[in-house]
Amino acid sequence: MFLPHHSTTALHRTAVALTCALALVFTGDATAQQTAKPVLHGKHWVAVTGKPLAATAGAMTFTRGGNAVDAACAMLAATSTMWDTLGWGGETQALIYNPHTGEVKGINALGVAPSGATAEFFHEQGMVYPPEYGPLAAVTPGTPGGLMVMLAEYGRLSLAEVLAPAMQMAEGYPIEGVQADNIEKRRGVIEQWPYSKAVFLPHANDENPKQRGAPVAGEMFRQADLLITLQKLVETEAQALADGKTRKQAIYAAYDRFYRGDIAAEIVRSSREFGGLFTLEDLDQWQVHIEDPVSTNYKGIDVYKLTTWVQGPVLLQALNILEEIDLKNMGYNSARYIHTLYQAMNLAFADRDFYYGDPYVPPAEPVAGLLSKKYAEQRRSLIDPKKNNPETRPGDPYPFQGEQNPFTELLKNWSPIPPSANAEGAEGFQQAMLMSRDESFLAGTTSIQAADAEGWVVSVTPSGGWIPAFIAGSTGVGLSQRMQSFVLTDKMNPFNVVHPGQRPRATLTPSIALKDGKPLMAFSVQGGDTQDQNLLQFFLNMMEFGMNVQQAAEAPNFTSYQMQSSFGAHKSEPGRLAVSPLLPAWVRDELGNMGYKVEAEKRPYSPITAIYFDTENGSMWGGASDYGDDYGIAW
Repeated sequence: MFLPHHSTTALHRTAVALTCALALVFTGDATAQQTAKPVLHGKHWVAVTGKPLAATAGAMTFTRGGNAVDAACAMLAATSTMWDTLGWGGETQALIYNPHTGEVKGINALGVAPSGATAEFFHEQGMVYPPEYGPLAAVTPGTPGGLMVMLAEYGRLSLAEVLAPAMQMAEGYPIEGVQADNIEKRRGVIEQWPYSKAVFLPHANDENPKQRGAPVAGEMFRQADLLITLQKLVETEAQALADGKTRKQAIYAAYDRFYRGDIAAEIVRSSREFGGLFTLEDLDQWQVHIEDPVSTNYKGIDVYKLTTWVQGPVLLQALNILEEIDLKNMGYNSARYIHTLYQAMNLAFADRDFYYGDPYVPPAEPVAGLLSKKYAEQRRSLIDPKKNNPETRPGDPYPFQGEQNPFTELLKNWSPIPPSANAEGAEGFQQAMLMSRDESFLAGTTSIQAADAEGWVVSVTPSGGWIPAFIAGSTGVGLSQRMQSFVLTDKMNPFNVVHPGQRPRATLTPSIALKDGKPLMAFSVQGGDTQDQNLLQFFLNMMEFGMNVQQAAEAPNFTSYQMQSSFGAHKSEPGRLAVSPLLPAWVRDELGNMGYKVEAEKRPYSPITAIYFDTENGSMWGGASDYGDDYGIAW
């Protein structure tokens, strides 16, 4: 049993509690433990995502002859149409393993700040941070471009085939109760914008404002304008094919119509009508980048993440710090284990909060130094094994890449506690906070995993344009809210101050792991700043504690709130630790004695989706958390 050293009675209590409540107590053979959901076993393909209907869209695409990229694109289109914490105007981040080259490639489809979006502009509006929602919160739409680039470069099917399930859903699909109630909950914001009100609140009655405006569970939720937009893309592709264009050229013709044609014009017009900053040039100049990811090797496993325009390197930094520590002998979710992971994450997230930003815009992030094993060794030496450090600060990675830090003064004066949204001299937030700190940590995206027998593997964490989204006129496209992830002063992060044409440092972070050059896992998770916290624990559950993919997806994670939030007021709460109520009281007491503010919460983590590759048997194992709607189908 992997439990901390304690009295026999305490060990017995712990074993009983975890056995009854989790069915995940280890007896040396983790494969014998029961889970709420079964492992998905597939020979030909696996499709996993945040909604059952969207997983079905992936399965339908596989049965049409599509590969894993086609299926991932179909699931992306479906989840966007279902508003699964994203809309069509949000952003897409993906990792793709190409079996023909043996390479992992990244898809960077994160929008950029539009013309006029400067720190000075937002300060003039009386803001300490960019707004949380509305037209001024939007970066340029990324998901349509990301989908079409992935499909054109790596897929097999046409855009029409991949969009077919989403188009059927736009005609009308039975909406889930949770989503319908979420719309009604956000009604006060949605009613500010006529285009959004028309879509989300079909039953709104101005003469009777108490009447429910949102659909009810099981009602057909119809999006006529979005359907027309998707039809325009498909028609443009068809015309290009009729004109003799290749499959790839035809998909890019549809891309051009979205970003340079009538769809772009309506996005710009409607956004500016309500105070947005988009110009036609902003959409025309934006582009999807196919890029090399970053990686580290943890005990023989190569883990790949997108680079500093998201928080992905946090996982790699944490793994580098933890690699030389005997985690297994600490015991799964013992106080020592939780403390050690928390401290490693503190160090990695402090670096994130100061050094991460858009690598396509200067200054250049010190990525080589941040991912250096020698730098990790230095950071590891700062961990106090007995107590939390509420003052954890960014380090200096520059010497580990042979350079001098150009931001030593900013680093010296950096504060782990960011400025208040209602700081002196500011009018505070332009609007009421939409999400609490806790909601922003646990909300934030969906996740998509797809793999096939040919060897294609895809991991995606799309997001943005969640409810209450500003819908751009007659396009039916809900715009992103990612502008809020920028800061307005280099005192917080000189790499992430808002400028036109720059990407905000986002939280979205797909993952792929290889062993001996072959796929081992694809894994990602929803949930803002919790994402790489959850993925770190998931990875270690499998690699250190021998869980299978479903057990690891269901295992109870903990959440730190010590880092600076990427949303809203960018709040930091040093020492705050959310754990499952199933964690024994005496473990919680030990953590409290180490300086943590321990909270037992029903849901201290977000749902994970993953695929594990059983190379010995030539099969694929799919997993999805038992919390939320995440679901998979395999064959």
